[in-house]
Parts: sequence; C-alpha cells; structure tokens
Amino acid sequence: MKYYNVLRDRTSAYGPLMSASKERIYFLLQVAAHQLRKEADVALLEKADLSTAQVAVLNLIAADKQVNQRDLAKQLKQNESAITAMVQRLIKAGYITRHRHPKDARNWVLEITQKGAETLERGSSAFAAINAKLDKTLGIRETKKFAEQLNKLVNAFSREK
Repeated sequence: MKYYNVLRDRTSAYGPLMSASKERIYFLLQVAAHQLRKEADVALLEKADLSTAQVAVLNLIAADKQVNQRDLAKQLKQNESAITAMVQRLIKAGYITRHRHPKDARNWVLEITQKGAETLERGSSAFAAINAKLDKTLGIRETKKFAEQLNKLVNAFSREK
C-alpha cells in the first residue's frame, strides 16, 4: 500500500507518474501489435499473397547478399526452427533460392529471386498505406519519439546482452 502511495504521489512536468501496470502498457502493446499485424496481413495477402512475416524475411534477404537462416533468426528475434519452415515455404513458392556460400561450403546463403523481388515490390504499397496511417495518427514528431521508445523496449527485453 505504501508503495502505491509513493507512486501515486510522485509527479512530473506531465502530471502524476503512472506505472506500466496501471496504464496497462503490456496489454496495449499486445492489442496494437495484433491490430497492426491483422491489417498488414490482409493488405499484403491482397497485394502480394504474402504474410507480414514472409515480407519481413524477403526484405532482409533482399537487403543482404550473404544472409543465412541463422542471421535471419537473429535479426527477427525468432527461433531458427520457425525461420527454417518459413524459408522452405518461400523456396517452394519460388521467392528465394538457397545455395552454398562461395567461401564456406558449410554455410547456405539465401537469395531473392526475380519473382520474389517483384512480389516484394507489390507488397510495398501495403506497408506504405499502413505507415501513412501511423504518421497520420501519431504525427511525424510523435512517430519518431514512439520509434525511439519501442527500440528502448526491444533492447531492454532482448535476450542478447
């Protein structure tokens, strides 16, 4: 009870300080992420027949000529097994290829195909619309601040230190 009173009585330039629990930050982040993913998935399926997760993987492969599955898992903060299944589906669909690294035969390198690049381009308009909605909702200045705050959370809860 004393701890609650200490928090309740503390103030800042913006008014009383509230805890993440009282403001339900975790819940709100979950709901916002779910709504964004749902809207993005619908738009991407319509434009490119891909999910947001598949687009994330294709974007990383397109940006890096020497990326492998382990790199993808690390960058996306996902299990390697989940990335392996995703890569298999993308290879089967003809969006990416996998070949041996020219200098390290133990390593497999992923590469986007022409079909994958064209599909990714079609999907970019879906993300442009979602980003425009975020900008309109938050405003440009608040969007930058929000991105900084989200990056703080990602770093604070990252298992890699």
